[in-house]
Amino acid sequence: MAEALDTARDAAQRHDWTAARESFIEADEQDALGPSDLQQLGDASWWVGFPDDAIEAYERAYAGFASIRHNGAAAYVAAQLAYLAFRRASFAVGRGWIAKAEQILEDEPEAREHAWIKLLYAAGVAMSEGDVKAAVLALDDAIAIARQRDVPEVLAMATSVKGYTMIGAGDWREGIALVDQAAATAVSGELELRIACDVYCNTIAACRNMADYGRAGEWTEEADRWMQRNSLGGYPGICRVHRAELSKLHGSYAEAEQQARVACDELERYRLLDAVASAYKEMGDVRLRRGDLDAADESLALAYQYGSDAQPARALVLLARGDVKGAAGSIDSALGAARIDDESAKIRLSRSRLLPAKVTIALANDDPASARVAAEELEHLSDEFEQPAFEAAALAALGAVALHENRHVEAIEHLDQAWRRWRDVGFPYESAQARLLLGQAQAAAGDEPTARMDFEAARAVFERIGAAFDARRAAGLLGVSAVPAGSDGRRVTKTFMFTDIVTSTELVGLLGDDAWERLLHWHDQALRAEFSKYRGQEVRHTGDGFFVAFDAASDGVDAAVAIQRRLETHRRENGFAPWVRIGLHTAEATPQGGDYAGHGVHVAARVGDIGKREEIVASTEAIEHAGAIRFGLSDVRTVELKGVGDPVEVRTIEWR
Repeated sequence: MAEALDTARDAAQRHDWTAARESFIEADEQDALGPSDLQQLGDASWWVGFPDDAIEAYERAYAGFASIRHNGAAAYVAAQLAYLAFRRASFAVGRGWIAKAEQILEDEPEAREHAWIKLLYAAGVAMSEGDVKAAVLALDDAIAIARQRDVPEVLAMATSVKGYTMIGAGDWREGIALVDQAAATAVSGELELRIACDVYCNTIAACRNMADYGRAGEWTEEADRWMQRNSLGGYPGICRVHRAELSKLHGSYAEAEQQARVACDELERYRLLDAVASAYKEMGDVRLRRGDLDAADESLALAYQYGSDAQPARALVLLARGDVKGAAGSIDSALGAARIDDESAKIRLSRSRLLPAKVTIALANDDPASARVAAEELEHLSDEFEQPAFEAAALAALGAVALHENRHVEAIEHLDQAWRRWRDVGFPYESAQARLLLGQAQAAAGDEPTARMDFEAARAVFERIGAAFDARRAAGLLGVSAVPAGSDGRRVTKTFMFTDIVTSTELVGLLGDDAWERLLHWHDQALRAEFSKYRGQEVRHTGDGFFVAFDAASDGVDAAVAIQRRLETHRRENGFAPWVRIGLHTAEATPQGGDYAGHGVHVAARVGDIGKREEIVASTEAIEHAGAIRFGLSDVRTVELKGVGDPVEVRTIEWR
């Protein structure tokens, strides 16, 4: 046991969570772990994606500390269990653990554990409806005791939550300053990892809520660097959904959908169901922008099932299908739930995400009066919150209303400013939408040559980012052929990778369902880390494998080698890892939503099929596109592939 325990503790110190978890489990099987080691087993299980195992380890740690009357340590673990319960909306369980902690601390002098109890109470008040003053007072109490007892985690989290609460109350300048302060503490390395991640998550959410996307992007970059330094592949929280939203807004639809897809998987496993709803909503919005209405409907329906109203995307899907009346009713219902007479800044900010859709739908419904009211509300929000995104949205909305009412000079002035503001913010889709309207205003004013230039410019942006539905609208205004549904109208050259676990059926039978599920989860997490590192776009998860696309063939080769080496290292150090075969092929294909179609994709899949365990098989096309390869290569061999008419030349990459 001693050797396994030393290995586990060392791995935990290095943040090698997979190795730590496996060695702690081995030591526990030999002789039950003590409470401190059980805490570390809980930490390791959490970070590698086994939240239920983590909670079980923490519960055992609590019982162990309580049995030897280490009351402070027991109360601390109870507070952590309450915190995790609240995050997964198990409020009764959370309150039960708080009561446990309070009971065990009843006769103890005030210490750091009391600060955690104060934080949990304050967070509960902050999450409740109304009473912002009570929430801020409770958070100030938590901050005071955290300072007195030197508990940096409580100090940072309470400061961050206080800032978030103040933004929702309308005091956004002081609120964002507090949020920034807490985030800077997180990046300094002073905090326990889970709290640091939650501070980052809260920071990005606060920035997103007030449309401060520049600040959100800056903190996202800091969070990514911090996670890499601490060997964290990501964090199962709403922050991944916010990352997906930022990628979407910057026109990186494939990356956005991949982030949202991974978030759905993680968040369901951690049972953070409100966040799951947001992840499906983001996925639906990306698919709507790509023009894949059926897929958008599917994702938005799941978002609704998990508790999101999935607006304004649901209303915009109805509009795209031609159901203008249904779209109007849908967006009005959403706005009615966020009343305009509510004094809460949080409600006003939530309305800001609905109002642009309200303008578009009202004008489609020939209701310029309602559109004008919505546009003016956006203008007031722009004045209140002083964010470039609000200013751009207000200008676009006012220009659209002016165009509908034949005030062409005013429309041109507003829309010309709007597309430039959106461009400066870095949102190509919104910029191109405003420019498409500008072209229509120019045409209505009699300036056809300038109008065509604006239509062409908007169309180029839509096609570049893959906004197929809007690209077809622009093409229609130009009087040229529209791109096919579900496609962005281009042929692109990509390097396609297919991975597959060899003999997976036999492994399921050998390991059993539970062990296989844990192994598959580790496999998915390990491979996705390498895809991300080498800029791969996950197209599909095929159960026991992946279909991935790379812009650069060299990235595909490097990712394939990194995967095999990572699996070999894990096999050598931990006794087992699944055997994987990988195929690579470079070819032209047609983008279709988040997928690719064409003969080249079929060839890539068949190249993957011919590999043996631990092999990387690459077509000569992939090898040639990769340029100078620093790994050994087998001789060229010609193979017949099922369903592929002509023979294909392939080589094996010697990755060891």
